[in-house]
Amino acid sequence: MRSVGRWTVLTVVVGVIVTSMGAVGACAAEPRQCPPTISPLYGPAGSCLRFGITTPSGPLEPAEVAGVTALTGVSPTINMFFEDFTAIPPIAALNAVIGAGAEPIVTWEPWRHVGDGTYDRAAFSMSSIVAGTHDDYLYRWADELVAWGSTVYLRFAHEPNGDWYPWSPAGGTPPELYVAAWRHVHDLFASKNAVNVKWVWAPNVPISDAPLSRWYPGADYVDVLGVDGYNWGSVPGHRWTSPNDLFGPSLDQLRELAPDKPILVTEIGCAEAGGSKADWIADLVDYLDEADGVTGFVWFDHDKEADWGLTSSPEAGQAMARALEEVGLR
Repeated sequence: MRSVGRWTVLTVVVGVIVTSMGAVGACAAEPRQCPPTISPLYGPAGSCLRFGITTPSGPLEPAEVAGVTALTGVSPTINMFFEDFTAIPPIAALNAVIGAGAEPIVTWEPWRHVGDGTYDRAAFSMSSIVAGTHDDYLYRWADELVAWGSTVYLRFAHEPNGDWYPWSPAGGTPPELYVAAWRHVHDLFASKNAVNVKWVWAPNVPISDAPLSRWYPGADYVDVLGVDGYNWGSVPGHRWTSPNDLFGPSLDQLRELAPDKPILVTEIGCAEAGGSKADWIADLVDYLDEADGVTGFVWFDHDKEADWGLTSSPEAGQAMARALEEVGLR
């Protein structure tokens, strides 16, 4: 837990002064001020929560991030975007993120996007990755990212414990094969001395009793622990879920699994239907700010299965602005 929450308070009592009117003297609380410089995501969680964003068009459409900044009064210091396995190394996008003063996370998805939200799910199986079938492609990414030189985070094959991706058990990939594929990709990058590439392992909040440890590649293969979770509200098949109920069990598992590694909520969003999104955002930021080892969160500012964005209502954006102010980010 951070030593300070919303306020920095002097807790050492050196005495109590009683005035002639009976009032008790006390030290007033000071609003927390976060430093202008940021510590790297792969380092220990700092004293201030990091605010990140992922937008529909990615870093090459800076107006989307600028809109979030104008809405919240805070410039995100994490920008996450998505690339499939047909993409070339996204150097221009990485330059855009760095130029905006943020750290880049590339969610690297081992499938082929064929347009209109559809994917070739069999083009890049975990077994073919382990067999080295795609090594030339992996070497290109490693070589170009090393040549680029700055720190970049790869979130490879996220949410393996769900039931919607081909790299999950429901897609025919057992956890052992997933781990073997992760290690193969990591080791190939290590062979190219890609020390500027950091690895973000990001399961979903569990949808079954299977422990997250089944998909964990190991301490030597992961730099940042991620976790994805959404409050779906009254979307059919779901219920309104508090931040603690959504993330608490997963955070406990992650801390037990790797207590020395920082935790980043790599995807988070909230639907409008089923409760107050504004209140939920306020509770979320306060909850994560107090959560042990959590370094920040990435808001999923997309209108996809639901409108997860901060512009889904005026109240949502206003709530995020207030919440970030209360944790010292503006």
